[in-house]
Amino acid sequence: MSIVVSAKNLCKKYGKQRVLDNISFEIPAGRIVGLIGPNGSGKTTTLKAILGLTPFDGEMQVLGLNPRSERDALMQDISFIADVAILPSWLTVREAIAFVEGVHPKFNRAKAERFLAKTKLQPQQKVKSMSKGMVVQLHLALVMAIDAKLLVLDEPTLGLDILYRKQFYQDLLEDYFDQNKTIIITTHQVEEIEHVLSDVIFVQDGQIRLSSSMDELERRFIELIVREEFMDRAQALHPIDQRKTFGQTTMLFDGVNREQLAQFGETRQPSVADLFVAMMKGDKV
Repeated sequence: MSIVVSAKNLCKKYGKQRVLDNISFEIPAGRIVGLIGPNGSGKTTTLKAILGLTPFDGEMQVLGLNPRSERDALMQDISFIADVAILPSWLTVREAIAFVEGVHPKFNRAKAERFLAKTKLQPQQKVKSMSKGMVVQLHLALVMAIDAKLLVLDEPTLGLDILYRKQFYQDLLEDYFDQNKTIIITTHQVEEIEHVLSDVIFVQDGQIRLSSSMDELERRFIELIVREEFMDRAQALHPIDQRKTFGQTTMLFDGVNREQLAQFGETRQPSVADLFVAMMKGDKV
């Protein structure tokens, strides 16, 4: 399996603040990776390093290229959607399609028009007359119509209502993603992307707190809603987190046998959001 992104001992400082603290990770081809962290955790800086948009210390290879010195070649195979879509106010939808078609050899007009057909945008409509959500829709359609090997999405559906957010991720899976493409997503709406992810990387304070495939998460982590009479026995198995909801105690375990836990209450698979919250409180794993 080829490696699309390889980072070794990645460091970045803004003044005295270290926003990336000697992190290392790899992203294989054909994966959809959620890069998840609180505000200020270093996730956007990591994306900027991958895209060659910020200097950094350490080693980075993206699609076999150095993003610091070979960015022009790299951008032929990368598409990027930022959390703020900026398009000229005088531009019409038709003109935007024509412009991208003229400058990017891997742009697929038919695919862009297919995405836009699912919106209320009209060919003659100008950016200045669009709502924030409409501008995001146009930007997404243009970028997703580029046949890139790596798609980087930084809060891609910010400003969109829930119906279009769900449609976007459905299009991402059905019309864009295949085994030759890799996608990296950052978002605060973790629950909405959980079903599309193959891997997660949790970052906090410039460090990686968890890096795992979704399959591994399912094997490792179990939640237990503990019956009161078994509280002490469950505690003896060293949960990595616990919380109380409506009078019930829920414990999170890493690497404990599910059948063993089932003796003490109801077991279930934790959501990525719940696991993320627990990891932000616990030790690096």
